[in-house]
This record gives sequence, structure tokens and C-alpha cells, in this order.
Amino acid sequence: MKTAEYLFGPAGALFWPGVIAALAVAVQGALLSVFVVLKRMAFIGQGVSHAAFGGVGLAVLLNLAPAASFPLIAAFCIAAAWGIAWAGGASRSRRDAESSDTVIGVALVASMALGAILIAARQHAAGGTGGGGAPPWEQILFGSLLAVGRGDALMAWASAALVAGALAWFRRPLLLCAFDEPVAASMGAPARAMRVLLLTLLAIAVVSAMKLAGVVLATAALVLPGAIALKLSQRLATVLALSVACAVLGVLGGAAASFELDLPPGACIVAALTALYLLATAGRAITDAAPRRPDPSPGAAP
Repeated sequence: MKTAEYLFGPAGALFWPGVIAALAVAVQGALLSVFVVLKRMAFIGQGVSHAAFGGVGLAVLLNLAPAASFPLIAAFCIAAAWGIAWAGGASRSRRDAESSDTVIGVALVASMALGAILIAARQHAAGGTGGGGAPPWEQILFGSLLAVGRGDALMAWASAALVAGALAWFRRPLLLCAFDEPVAASMGAPARAMRVLLLTLLAIAVVSAMKLAGVVLATAALVLPGAIALKLSQRLATVLALSVACAVLGVLGGAAASFELDLPPGACIVAALTALYLLATAGRAITDAAPRRPDPSPGAAP
């Protein structure tokens, strides 16, 4: 099998950092995805992730090395997250909420357009020869397993630890705001601060996933694990555990498929997670359609 050959053969040192980083991405993405799904924030995740394209364009324009470009891209993602958090926190009515969605869409397309313009400007300045030593934007957008080094793997796990620690520390107000933000605010919970925190963690997760899966595919890791887990259980502790388990299974299965079929790892990981989601959806439909046994104690509470 190619997977065993790649991981345990002479070239194993090239692939293990990517696999280790992928597991970190799976853990933090799975934990955040539960909140993303509960708050119906999938579109906001798209806005945060695609904001990275503006940072890619600026890095290309400045001809920055990859190591220097990622802090700039991270800054773009976090700035977009704060802007989206402000737009959502300013909502006071249904009409305002629809306006917030518009702001998210504008931020998404504006970042993409800015990146394209800056990349084109750099190419014109270089006489059409490209960006010189700048990082290839295709790699940043779509990721590469071989682009992940040991330092990147360590940073991915540091990011995962930061995300897990923040979610554990602020779990009560975050959960309250995830279920009903206006009610949480009326009860004294710092709803806007929790929104900013959650979107900042979302931006950090997107940046840490960038080298492996790219910004185009990283959003799936912030949606699919939680969506799968919420179809299988309604208990929070069980949902979080299932989300992490499904994410790890999707990453390992996708990485193995990538090795065996010589396909892009990010796309294979998303395909594996999508397959798990379809299985969970089918299983939920079968369970809901199955006849329920009558309650033997009619007076018992439902």
C-alpha cells in the first residue's frame, strides 16, 4: 500500500508533519464546528476564510517569502472576523440581520477582488514574469501536504490547544449565545464579546488549516464535523466527542485516499467528511422513519 510506503518508508519525514498538522486541524475544526452549526454561521466561515485572498494578494505584491506572508494573511482573516462580528452584533431586527449577511457577502467578494488586483499588479510590475519569490497563491488557496513542515505542525497543535482552552474556559456564555444570542444578552451574557471571540478562533483555525487544506477547503472542516455529530446525538458532550471522532476519521481516511490515488489531500479530506455526513443523514432518516415502541408507562414524562 502506498500509504504505508509513504509514511514508513525513506520519505516518511516529508509526510508525517502534514498528517500531524491535519489531526490538529481536525480537532480544532471539530470543536468549533459544533458552534458554527448551532449558530448557522457557515456563510460567516466562508467570509472569514476567503478574506485570506486579500492577504495573499498583498503578500504577492510585496514579494514576501512564505514564512513572512502567513502573519499578513492571518491579520486579514482576523480583521475580517472582527468586522463580521461587529456587523452581526449591530443587528437589532430581522432587516438588520439580512443587512449583516449582505456585509459578509461584500467582505467576501471584496477580499477576493482585492487579492486578484494585487496579484495582477505584481505581475505587471514584474513584466509578466509572476511574483518572483512570492508564495504561489494556488498553494495557499488549495494547500499542499508536502508544504507542511515540523514548525507548521507544532503551530497547528498550539492553535488547537488555544482553541480548545478558550472554548473550555468560556463554554457557558458561548453555548448560551450559540442557542439564542438576544436572550443571552438580556440575561447579562457578553453576547458581542462571545461573538468576537468565536469568530477570532474561527480565523485562527482557518489560518492554521491553510497550508494543508487551503482557504477554499478549510471551511468544510468548520462545518461538516459538527453537522455530522448533531445528526447523531443531542447531548453536548456526546456531540463534541462525535465531532472530533468524525473529523479525525475524515482526515485519516482522506489522507489515505490521497496517498493511494495520488489526489489532492484537502479535497480528499473534504470528500471523506462529506461521505460521513451523507451516511449520518441516511442513518438519521432511517431512525426517524422506524416505528417507535409505545411507552410502557403512560404517565411518564416524555
